[in-house]
Amino acid sequence: MIATMDIATTKVERSKLQDLNLENIPFGKYFSDHMLEADYENGEWKNIEIKPYQPLLLSPSLAALHYGQAIFEGIKAYKGADGEAYIFRPQDNFRRFNVSAERMQMPQVPEELFMDGMKQLVELDSKWIPDMEDHSLYIRPFMFSSDEMIGVRPSEKYKFIIILSPSGPYYNAPIRIYVEEQYVRAVPGGVGYAKAAGNYGSSMYATAQAKKKGYDQVLWTDAFEHKYVQEIGTMNVIFIIGNKAITPDLGSGTILAGVTRDSALTLLKEAGFTIEERDLSIDEIIEAYKAGILYEVFGTGTAATITYIKELRYKDFVMHFDTDKWKTAPTVKKWLTDIREGRREDKYGWMVKA
Repeated sequence: MIATMDIATTKVERSKLQDLNLENIPFGKYFSDHMLEADYENGEWKNIEIKPYQPLLLSPSLAALHYGQAIFEGIKAYKGADGEAYIFRPQDNFRRFNVSAERMQMPQVPEELFMDGMKQLVELDSKWIPDMEDHSLYIRPFMFSSDEMIGVRPSEKYKFIIILSPSGPYYNAPIRIYVEEQYVRAVPGGVGYAKAAGNYGSSMYATAQAKKKGYDQVLWTDAFEHKYVQEIGTMNVIFIIGNKAITPDLGSGTILAGVTRDSALTLLKEAGFTIEERDLSIDEIIEAYKAGILYEVFGTGTAATITYIKELRYKDFVMHFDTDKWKTAPTVKKWLTDIREGRREDKYGWMVKA
């Protein structure tokens, strides 16, 4: 048996849970009783502790505020059929976190700190996992540079934190998507594949313009021709065309390697679909729609899980979808939910006990 990391823990005297109803709780607004915090200084991780959730005391010269060295992950914990807490594919998020860290010139977070810290924190606050459909405990590990100086260079100090947030669905209804062809999320050689905070900050203007047109999010296209679709602002995207499940490939380095994306593709393959990860042009999508073989379009993401897209607009051409008649996305969503909550065999070993 592998020994777990011994992390100093200070518990709250009174849980905030006593004053909160977890039913239909909005995404990302409330946070559990405890947090994990650790510091990187002089080449090592230290001051590792689990303590009551609380504000941070930060210097105005904090490097992360000026130069954007900040990354994060999104993971979810669920209550299994046995009533215990289980985390969905945390090892994949751990690996992706350190890929992001390398790209942003930040230190690697050791597996025992990331995994054991997360498990102990989730176990401590397991009562915060809502026992309701489409609800979960969202886990947010993040790291930022904590040097107190101004100067463009990698920081020498960093802070790693994990916080927990009980959440309902990110999108509680099918959404409308606008295909973006002016602004750019990522370019080859950039940081599009990293879960860097700045990727999301830079996407907000284009998203705001789409919302003015009545759309919920944008579907990004490539930086050079604005011809090939990439990902949606908060999730990856999958197109069901004929008997194929087609999604943009990861080779260009402009798309986040989504854990839910990979999970959905695995289940789609199990369901008999041919999986194609490749360049997919908006012209091909429109042609498939006009031919009546573009059956479904849906997003995949940790926060969004499986999100139905009821409308896709490119220039003045609007594609409508009757999501009530869909079979594929609802099946994948159900299978994922059943695996996470212990009602379907976890033959891929995705669920990890806290």
